[in-house]
Amino acid sequence: CVLNILLKVPNIMADNAAKALEEKELGNSCYKKKDFDNALDHYNKALEFNPSDMTFYLNIAAVHYEKKEFDKSINNCQKAVEVGRENRADYKLIAKAFTRLANCHKNLKDFKNAKIFAEKSLTEHRTPQTRELLSEIERLFKEQERIAYINPELSEEAKTLGNECFQKGDFAGAVKHYSEAIARNPSNPRLYSNRAAAYTKLAAFEYGLKDCDECIKLDPAFIKGYLRKGNILKGLKQYSRAIDAYQKALELDSSCSEAIDGYKTCSLEASADPEEVRKRAMSDPEVQNILKDPAMRLILDQMQNDPKALTDHLKNPEIAAKIQKLLESGLIAIR
Repeated sequence: CVLNILLKVPNIMADNAAKALEEKELGNSCYKKKDFDNALDHYNKALEFNPSDMTFYLNIAAVHYEKKEFDKSINNCQKAVEVGRENRADYKLIAKAFTRLANCHKNLKDFKNAKIFAEKSLTEHRTPQTRELLSEIERLFKEQERIAYINPELSEEAKTLGNECFQKGDFAGAVKHYSEAIARNPSNPRLYSNRAAAYTKLAAFEYGLKDCDECIKLDPAFIKGYLRKGNILKGLKQYSRAIDAYQKALELDSSCSEAIDGYKTCSLEASADPEEVRKRAMSDPEVQNILKDPAMRLILDQMQNDPKALTDHLKNPEIAAKIQKLLESGLIAIR
C-alpha cells in the first residue's frame, strides 16, 4: 500500500502542475481583457495547485499593480521572492519581482525603497529598462529631497549670515551662506543677486553671471539683476554685452544713475575698440539682414573701390536708409 501511494505522488504533482498552468492561461486571458477580478480568481487557483511556482505570485502582483493596489502588489512580490529563493527560481524572475517592487514604491512616492529594489533587480539581472527606471527614481528622489529641504524662514536666517559675512569682507563665507539660503528658497531672485555680488568680489565672474541670469529669469522686473550683470561684464571688458544689460535696467528705470553711468562708460569703451563695435553691430538683426543682401554687398564693394559711387546710391531712398543704418552701427564710415 505504501508503495502504491509513493508511485501515485509524482502523478498527482504533475496533474496539479498541469491544472495550475491551465488556470494561469485562463487568468492571462482575463488579464488581457482587463477583467482583473476573474484574473485574480484564476491566478489564486493556480497557486493552490502549485504553491512552489513564484510566477503565480508575480501574476497576482501584476493584477494588484494594475488596480493600483500597490501594498497588495508589494506583499505578493515579496512572497514571490521568498518562494523563488526556496525553489531556486531563475534569477531573471527574481529580478522581475524586484523591478515590480521598485515600481510599486515609486508610485507610492517612497523613492528611497524604490531605489533599493531597483538596485537589487540589477544585481540579479541587468536590463536597459531597469537601468532607466533606476535613473528616473534617482532623479525623483533627488527632487523630493530638494523640495523637502525648502524652508523660507531658515533661508532668511542663512541670508542674514551671508550679509554679515559680506559686510566683514568674508566673501567665501557669504557665498556659503547665500548658497544655503538658495537651497532653502530657490525661487527667491534676490538671493541669486546677493550671491552674484559675493562671486564678483571673489573674481568668480562665470558663477556670478550664471546667478545674474537666474535672478533675471525668476524676476525680469528686478533691476539689480541687470545692474550686477552689467557690472560683471564691464569688468570683463565685454562692453557690448554690458551695454545690453544696462539698457535693460534703463527700460525698467530710466533715471537709474548706476545704469546711466555704466551705459555711458561702456559705450565710450566700445566705440574705442573696433572689435567691440563689430560685435555689437553684428548682434543687430537689421544689420545682419543688410549684410546678407547680395545687392547691398555689391554696393558696399563699389563704394570701397569708388567713393563717388556713394552719391548715385544715395539717390535710392531704400539703399540710403540701409547705408545710414550701417553708419549708425559703426560698421562703415564715410571720410
